[in-house]
Amino acid sequence: MTRALVIGATGQVGTELVPYLRKLYGNDNVIAGYHHRKPEHPKLLEGPVEKVDVTSRESIETVIKKYDVDEVYNLAAILSAAGEKNPQLAWQVNMIGHYNVLELAREYRFRVFWPSTIAIFGPTTPKIKTPQSTIIEPITMYGITKYAGELLARYYVYKYDLDIRGVRWPGIISSEALPGGGTTDYAVEMFYYAVEGKPYTCYLREDTELPMMYMPDAIKSIVDLMKADKSKLKLFVGYNVTAFSFTPKQLADEIRKYIPDFKVEYKPDFRQKIADSWPRSLDDSVAREEWGWKPDWTFEAMVKDMLIKIAGKLGKKLEIKE
Repeated sequence: MTRALVIGATGQVGTELVPYLRKLYGNDNVIAGYHHRKPEHPKLLEGPVEKVDVTSRESIETVIKKYDVDEVYNLAAILSAAGEKNPQLAWQVNMIGHYNVLELAREYRFRVFWPSTIAIFGPTTPKIKTPQSTIIEPITMYGITKYAGELLARYYVYKYDLDIRGVRWPGIISSEALPGGGTTDYAVEMFYYAVEGKPYTCYLREDTELPMMYMPDAIKSIVDLMKADKSKLKLFVGYNVTAFSFTPKQLADEIRKYIPDFKVEYKPDFRQKIADSWPRSLDDSVAREEWGWKPDWTFEAMVKDMLIKIAGKLGKKLEIKE
């Protein structure tokens, strides 16, 4: 039976990945690794929980040896906006942490999942249907560490014949965990404000189009790639994946179909420059060809589902037919 360690288990993706993997492998076989914030979500507490500092090789190795781990899902990261406030910490967590996991994989021969992101792209990258292989000149420390991380991971694949896999995610929207310092976090925030009946001030322009994905599809991208036949993979790490693109205005308008009085004003801040450097849409044909990637969720279905889930979470009554 596979034994998996999820590093960064209390983050946006980890909060939903851990319960999903426990359904596949059993509660006792998936370790929720946290660092600063001890798990509070009840689903994370249904199996083993360990403190793991990704910047410390010894901290990771202790858990690897204790549980005889077969797979590591390294989700620990300082995201784009947070990374610009503390680029030194972003380098330590995103790059040194990644290197520590790869070195341990070389020694203990476990499989690795490590996500990249659209933050690797910069102002010179083609914005529409951004291809898999293109100009990559990121302007944030987050983007720099993610692109360097892609190259490093592929080096370990080819140099040491390791099984390391990963995708390039767009913005991810989740109803379970609160945003963690990303430039696309406005999308999640907007749902909470709408359900609570509060006006929202968006830090991006109303016409800022960005590629996005609903969390169930983000989890699907992990699981499908990890299940894929290794012999059919050529890229291994950094596969473009996407579901839909929208602007803040389009999201607000879709929410108003259910909450007509929802008010939004737009006051762009430093995050606008970051968003302007990213693609408006992605070409994910390589992922579709190599391992059959295909999203399940549309923009409209995601908005409706998010409103239902957040209303339930906040104990608010919302007249939405499921």
